[in-house]
Amino acid sequence: MADIPAEVDVAIVGAGPAGLAAATELCRLRAGRVLVVEREAEAGGVPRFCGHSPYGMREFGRPMLGPGYARALVARAEAAGAQIATGVTVTALRDGPRLTVTSDAGTGEVAARLVLLTTGIRETTRAGRMIGGTKPGGVLTTGGLQGLVYGAGLRPFRRPVILGTELVAFSAILTCRHAGIRPAAMVEPGARITARHPAGLLPRLLGLPLHLGTDLAAIEGRERVEAVVLRSGGAERRLEADGVIVTGRFRPEATLSREGGLTYDPATGGPEVDEYGRTSDPAIFAAGNLLRPVETAGWCWGEGRAVAGAMAVALAGALPPPAVRRVARTGAIAWVVPQRIAGGCSPALDTLQMRAARAASGRLSLSVDGHEAAARALRALPERRMLLPLPAGTGSPEVRLEAAP
Repeated sequence: MADIPAEVDVAIVGAGPAGLAAATELCRLRAGRVLVVEREAEAGGVPRFCGHSPYGMREFGRPMLGPGYARALVARAEAAGAQIATGVTVTALRDGPRLTVTSDAGTGEVAARLVLLTTGIRETTRAGRMIGGTKPGGVLTTGGLQGLVYGAGLRPFRRPVILGTELVAFSAILTCRHAGIRPAAMVEPGARITARHPAGLLPRLLGLPLHLGTDLAAIEGRERVEAVVLRSGGAERRLEADGVIVTGRFRPEATLSREGGLTYDPATGGPEVDEYGRTSDPAIFAAGNLLRPVETAGWCWGEGRAVAGAMAVALAGALPPPAVRRVARTGAIAWVVPQRIAGGCSPALDTLQMRAARAASGRLSLSVDGHEAAARALRALPERRMLLPLPAGTGSPEVRLEAAP
């Protein structure tokens, strides 16, 4: 493959905010030749299809629309000296490390001193949610909707139902508004919306009915969606609609890392890492939404930049030995990142990031060898970020969320 070098110092898989931030930082730190490979035809990640604010405050000091933000990240990485190869799919991650890649130009292999995986996340589809009924056209994830609206300039329906209330569901509302689409309803199985306040005000401001404690039980229609069946409190009712937007319930895009033999965390759905972003293979690092179900573009950008700093230290042979201490979690904690602690100075992931398994009011604590090192009271909701300081010392850390009775 003529346009892709056979050997580089760092190969980055994925050209979203985390991968582009890492490429920029590695070039700034003079880490050698940096190659970013992206399977899509255009770099920039999910923000390319999010034609709304706010993006860019942390990165560029001003609010930006998603497509402009993505272009600015790409321009910054290229100006720093990174090579970005689009339309290139990595089909295998091998020892060395080496990447097997394929594109319209054929297949090839790239050898690198270090690899960074920033392959991101995907939404759970209708099939993954086991929604009943027929299988008509007009059922999309938020990503599919944004691709049609912002990428192809299409309006796939006029009166869809939006399923879910994670932050991405409100992005779907804004995408609909941009395209002149008026959703028929927003449906949430839980008793309250998942996204933080004030996102919940948006449906009310737009006159969009919000049904809490309601399941989307079935989809009706032949060629196109004609109606949905909503279930609440054991009762069902039919609502006419011409589409369904299935939002959220993200999972890391971890096929490459799993097939590459990296230690997998069933709780997050991504690879295990230590506080330097280093996976079970010390030559392979990971950052961004591959590490957990979902975070913001700005968070992923900052994480990619921080892990790039650790990779530059690794290239100089100065990182501590791979981690052996695991972070235990108990109580109502669904997952924690990083999962392992190596110890040493200047960690890339300088906090323990967690999510609650369920809504809980209680106490979040960190103990090391049975001695409490940090604690705080909080009201926790699923999909909302919880942070504690990274534990110092060489003891065995444990995080716990104790729910009040």
